[in-house]
Amino acid sequence: MTTADDVRTAVSLAAATLRTATGRDWHVPAADLTWTCWETVEHVADDLFAYAGQVASENTPPEGYVPFGWRRSRPDGPALTIYAEDTKNPEGLVQVLESSGGLLAAVITVAPPERRAFHPYGVSDPAGFAAMGVVETLAHLHDVAVTLDLPWTPPEDLCDRALRRLFREAPETTGRWATLLWATGRGDLPGHPRRTDWKWNGTPL
Repeated sequence: MTTADDVRTAVSLAAATLRTATGRDWHVPAADLTWTCWETVEHVADDLFAYAGQVASENTPPEGYVPFGWRRSRPDGPALTIYAEDTKNPEGLVQVLESSGGLLAAVITVAPPERRAFHPYGVSDPAGFAAMGVVETLAHLHDVAVTLDLPWTPPEDLCDRALRRLFREAPETTGRWATLLWATGRGDLPGHPRRTDWKWNGTPL
């Protein structure tokens, strides 16, 4: 089962990796996305915050997200509630990421396991939202790392727990990080067609 500690681990590893690249240009496209590396990190922070908001509420809307306000800084950019104030301060953006990850981990720790909240990929429980936070962090840091030429290979056991929670159809005998990249349409896996359309299953086990 994916836990609050897994969220903390994923975000801590991501932050440490990003801090090795604070002198580089983050305002360039991240991998194959229409978002920049900066916007991609903001998106991760925003997702972590949004998941915390879903799990924290005792009365989450049954068919939608808690209605926090949001905006786009440009038409092709991500829709964001959470974003960094200073677009020229990578350290500040990393702190925003860490803060959002800390909020999600804290909420997962105290939320009753029977709580359910909306997500478009299936109404989920706290452990499911923890796994979503891990996958968003690991996969999107891959997008940023490819562009900024950063080493990024998360722990196999961390990837395995997220895969078992959200991608139950994924093969179980292949490398866990390679399989997570395949499951999210970011890599090839021998014997399996590359995914061009994918989503996870967030419903409780």
